[in-house]
Amino acid sequence: MSTQTSGTLRRDAIGLREVLFQSITAMAPAAAVAASIPSGAAFAGGSLPLAVLIALVACLFTASCVAELASELPAAGSVATYAARGLHPAVGFLVGWGYVFVEMLVPPLLLLQLGFTTADTLHEEWWSSYPASLWWPWALAGAAVIAAAGLLGVRASARFGTVLGAFEILVLLVFAALLVAKAGDANTVSVFTTSHTADGYSGVGGVLAGSVYTVLAFAGFEAAAPLAEETRDPRRTMHRAVLGAAMGIGLFYVVTTYAMTVYVGPERFSGFGASGASSWEGVARASFGLFWVLVFLAVVNSTIANANACANVATRTAFALARIRVLPRLLATLHPRHRSPVAGIAVQSVVAVGAVLGLGFAYDPVTAFLLLATVIVTVVVGVYIVVNLACAGHFLRGGRQSFKPVRHLLFPILGITAFVPALLTAAGIPVFDFVTELSAPVSYAGPVVGCWMAAGVVALVVLIRRHPERIAGTARVHLDEPDAVDSARDGAASR
Repeated sequence: MSTQTSGTLRRDAIGLREVLFQSITAMAPAAAVAASIPSGAAFAGGSLPLAVLIALVACLFTASCVAELASELPAAGSVATYAARGLHPAVGFLVGWGYVFVEMLVPPLLLLQLGFTTADTLHEEWWSSYPASLWWPWALAGAAVIAAAGLLGVRASARFGTVLGAFEILVLLVFAALLVAKAGDANTVSVFTTSHTADGYSGVGGVLAGSVYTVLAFAGFEAAAPLAEETRDPRRTMHRAVLGAAMGIGLFYVVTTYAMTVYVGPERFSGFGASGASSWEGVARASFGLFWVLVFLAVVNSTIANANACANVATRTAFALARIRVLPRLLATLHPRHRSPVAGIAVQSVVAVGAVLGLGFAYDPVTAFLLLATVIVTVVVGVYIVVNLACAGHFLRGGRQSFKPVRHLLFPILGITAFVPALLTAAGIPVFDFVTELSAPVSYAGPVVGCWMAAGVVALVVLIRRHPERIAGTARVHLDEPDAVDSARDGAASR
């Protein structure tokens, strides 16, 4: 199969629906509802719906900043380009360096969850002789599906994500409606007050603690942005997709959390969690018969959809950095027909399989999952903070006509305020009394991130000394360049 190492991604291949679900599936709504958001119940208790609502408002500040920048700077480099334009090209390089690293780790994270969730369920429910330790074939099967979808191009991959995302949302919305109906007279708006917080975390403090853990469930709303160069009318579409995903899935979180809270009972909700009888699957199993199978399938579906979306993010961001040669040029190799970044997809697949098998067998799949999750969330939340700063910087430089004080200064400040506590929580830094200090091997996440970013600084210094024009290239928006320039460049490269 022949490939080419220059050229552009497929233009005008997808529209609003596909890029909207790119962000939606990157947020993994079913997995977040079933596993991430319940962690906030230990603090917010039966007031968790209020905590989720607060987290939604907080995340919308950063989503607004990303949407504004995505509209102004439609580029596959996304957050790297934003940081380069709003702050400095060197900052853009470091943001891209960290973002590609963690986005390539998201698929193995989700494949681990796919593996141990499927193996455990098979062992406990349908086939007792199936060993729960045989999780890895499911993870490898998921890796093959994601690689195949990616190779077929952005249209196939995005439509695949759309179908998966619609399924998981539909299942949990139907389940939420059943919970609300069964709750009957127990339905109450008091769960949107501070009156049901967990013991030891009373009032506003408990709700805010719960919201910090809930904020982490919103990670991924920016995932539409790296598909800008493959999207029709990207300036308008990116803005609508990023904000629409954050708002839509945020409201989905509020509705589903409300439904489970009133069904279980606000006063008993502090014991709700991600597994066991007092969990989404446990409630479905005990009260709704075989409906738990649909909940299980929705969570499994969510892992594949999220992995697919984040593989798109990683490969497009790597392509953008490789074509300006701050990453190896090989990563800019495109499939001649599907225009998919085939080398990036191959590297992504190798990283996924290596991390799944290496970490999964070195520790166990659940511990490996927690280690990767901590690495990923720490970097992603840090990127959000930088993007908020970049939004203010970009529009302040643009002059009075483009600068809007609320959108471009107040919202970034509020976004940073919301994500700093989330960053400290994700990293296990016990600045607040509700933050749990991480234990080994999950505590290795900090040194791993530190070593990777230190390597990025070394690479940055080398590039600045030898090829400063490449670092400057992180600020380029290729869609703003005439097609003739790209064609001439492609012809020169082929010669």
